[in-house]
Amino acid sequence: MNTTEKVIFEQFPYWEKAIGSNAASGKVDDLLVFVGCGTSFNLALSLAAYANSLKRKAIAVPGAEWLNRPSCFWPEWRKTHVVALSRSGETTETVAAAKASRAAGAFVTAVTVEPESALAKNCDQLICSPTHPEEGIVMTVSASLMVLLSLQLIGQIVPTSVVASARQLANALDDALPDIIKDRSHFVFLGGGPLFGVALEGALKLMEMSQLMTQAFHPLEYRHGPISLVDEKTAAIMLYSSDQRQAEAKLVGELREKGAVVIGFGGPGDLELPVDVDLSLAGLVVLPALQILGERAAQSRQIDTVSPRHLTKVVTLV
Repeated sequence: MNTTEKVIFEQFPYWEKAIGSNAASGKVDDLLVFVGCGTSFNLALSLAAYANSLKRKAIAVPGAEWLNRPSCFWPEWRKTHVVALSRSGETTETVAAAKASRAAGAFVTAVTVEPESALAKNCDQLICSPTHPEEGIVMTVSASLMVLLSLQLIGQIVPTSVVASARQLANALDDALPDIIKDRSHFVFLGGGPLFGVALEGALKLMEMSQLMTQAFHPLEYRHGPISLVDEKTAAIMLYSSDQRQAEAKLVGELREKGAVVIGFGGPGDLELPVDVDLSLAGLVVLPALQILGERAAQSRQIDTVSPRHLTKVVTLV
């Protein structure tokens, strides 16, 4: 067991410490702007969708975009509540965006796992919980923790039962890996609504860990062009939404007819994995399983995820 795999399976005690550790934001009328880079931006997309579903108006913007052209995303950008997500708290674009937002009059909340970081020192409110000390370049535990903490920030109650749900789901997928994806070189992650950002994160994890081609789409968008790539080398990962399950299952049937193998989280597929939480918590619960999928795909190609090619733990720009 390498360090990446070890950390993925040992993340759940850190969830238990984070549950209930922060309260919902009282700034209910301000537009929430979830800002981050890489994994953090993927998470921001899902968190913004979750916030809107709870009647907390929200958008998600990449760190550099919010820093350099915030008015393109919201005309009254100075009157917002910026939620800056960064594992290290040192990501150049995210820290700069937080500083610029505060200087312009916005309220800034930092969500990180590093309480002494630059981001933690340049915010109006700090939300922080410790991560696994052995977490390496690939963001795993910290990603889950930032989702959990941010869900609590927008007023979502996170029950302790999610820990068992997530652990069970990761183990169930792991039992089928890597055989279910054997000889597959094109991976597609499909998720709608608040699961789209999580689908993007699943694709990013597998891409950076295994160096395989991955894509992510809203499910019903996949027919509009990208489906032309589907063949016997394709593995599709469907993150089913409870409100669109029938339409998504129809798409899965079409993909299987075209040669794809399908892993269905919460619905039909060549491998069907039950998800025992509703949509409001599904994004959090599926994350560890998507992380282990990336790790097993990398192992099948004899790629060491402890030192992934071209990547560093913190992206800082001079």
